[in-house]
Amino acid sequence: MKTALIALAAILAATAVGAEGLPERIRSAGKVVVANTPNYPPMEYKDPATNTLMGFDIDIGLALAKQLGTTVDWTDIGFEQMVPSVTTGRVDLIHSGMSDLEKRRETLDFVDYMKSGAQFYTVAARKDELKTETDLCGKSVGMSRRTSFPDETAKWSAANCEAKGLPAIKVVGTQGSADARTQLKQGRVDAAVQGSETVPYLMNLERDAYVAIGKPYTAVYQGIGFAKKDTELRDAYIAAMKAIMASGEYKTILAKWNLEAAALDGIYVNAEAVK
Repeated sequence: MKTALIALAAILAATAVGAEGLPERIRSAGKVVVANTPNYPPMEYKDPATNTLMGFDIDIGLALAKQLGTTVDWTDIGFEQMVPSVTTGRVDLIHSGMSDLEKRRETLDFVDYMKSGAQFYTVAARKDELKTETDLCGKSVGMSRRTSFPDETAKWSAANCEAKGLPAIKVVGTQGSADARTQLKQGRVDAAVQGSETVPYLMNLERDAYVAIGKPYTAVYQGIGFAKKDTELRDAYIAAMKAIMASGEYKTILAKWNLEAAALDGIYVNAEAVK
C-alpha cells in the first residue's frame, strides 16, 4: 500500500490542477455531482433563514471544484444511500462528514481532509453528575445509527466499563444527530455522541446548553469518498487538495469554522500519508 501511494505521489507531482485532470464525463457535464446530507453543522447544513447550503464541507468542496475548473451539484442523499449511489454512478463522489474507515475502503477510496473523533456530551444541567467518560457506564447514550458511533461506543464501553466491572453503556440509535439532541433535551437519554468537530459548534450556537465529557474517544480522518474504479477523479481531487493547502486557502476555511485543531499536515489517502 505504501509503495502504491509513493508511486501515486510521483504521478500527481506532474499533474496540473485544472479541468484537464478530470474524467471526460465531468468535463462534458461541467459539474461534479456530490452526495451530501445537510444536517450536520458546522460541516453541512441549511441556513434556517435563507435555506442556503453552508458549512465547512461546502466551502472546501467549492474550493476544490474551483481549482478543477468545474462547478458542484450538491445532491441531498440519505447517509445510508451514499455508498451505493457513488458505486453505481448516481453521484460522482461523497463529501458529507464521512469517516475514512477500513471497512468502507472495501468499496471506496478516500481523500482525507480533516481529523475527527467521537465525543460524548450532555446537557449543562448534568455537568456535575457526568464529569468523566466512565460516569456514563450504565447510562443511556444517544447517537445516529447511520454512523460508526454505535459500534465505536460499544467497543469503548467493553474496554472501559465492562472490563472494569461497571455496567455497559446503553447505546441508543437515533435517526440522526438532531434526533439525538432532541432526546437528550427531553431527558430520554443521559448523554449523546457527535463528532468532535461539531460539539464546539453546538456549544457556541446554544450557549450554556451543553458540556463536553472528556476528550474524543476515537481518532479518525474524514474523507471525500470515490468509487474504487474512479481513480482519475480521485487523483484530480488530490492535486486540488495539494493546491489549496499550498495556497493557504485550506487553513483559511478551517479558521472560518473554528476547526484549526482538525487540520491535516499534508495529503492523506485512505488514512495513509502521501509524500
